[in-house]
Amino acid sequence: MRLIIGHEIIKMLIVMAKNSGIEVCGFLFGRKEGNDFIVLEAREITNRLKSQDAFEMEPLEMVRAIDEAEKRGLEIVGIFHSHINCPPLPSERDLEGMKNWKVPWLIVTPKGEAKAWIFDNMGVKEVRVREM
Repeated sequence: MRLIIGHEIIKMLIVMAKNSGIEVCGFLFGRKEGNDFIVLEAREITNRLKSQDAFEMEPLEMVRAIDEAEKRGLEIVGIFHSHINCPPLPSERDLEGMKNWKVPWLIVTPKGEAKAWIFDNMGVKEVRVREM
C-alpha cells in the first residue's frame, strides 16, 4: 500500500505547517488504483479548534470541498494534518478519527517530516509515501 503524492504537494503542506501557529488540516483528493492512493491535489480546511495539538475540520468547508472534488471526478484518498511540536505519529485523537476515515492519514511537521498511516482490521499501520 502506497500514498503516491507529488513533491510539490508535500512541500506545500510542510510550508503550511511551518507558517501556521496551529495544526493545519484538510483533504487529499485523487484516485485509488489497486493498493495505491494517488494524490492529485490537497485542499486545506479550516481547523475550527485553532489548536497546536489537535484539529477538527470545519464541516461546511468539508462538504464544499468534497462536492467540488466529486464534480471533477476525484475522491478522498487521504486526510492531512500537521504536528507542530511532536513527530509525525498518530495521536490517540488521530487514531479515533482514523477509525471513521479509512484512508491514509498524512502527517507533516514543520521540520519537513512526512509519514502516512491507515487504520484497518489489523490496527494502525504505516503507509509508504512515494513522492513523484
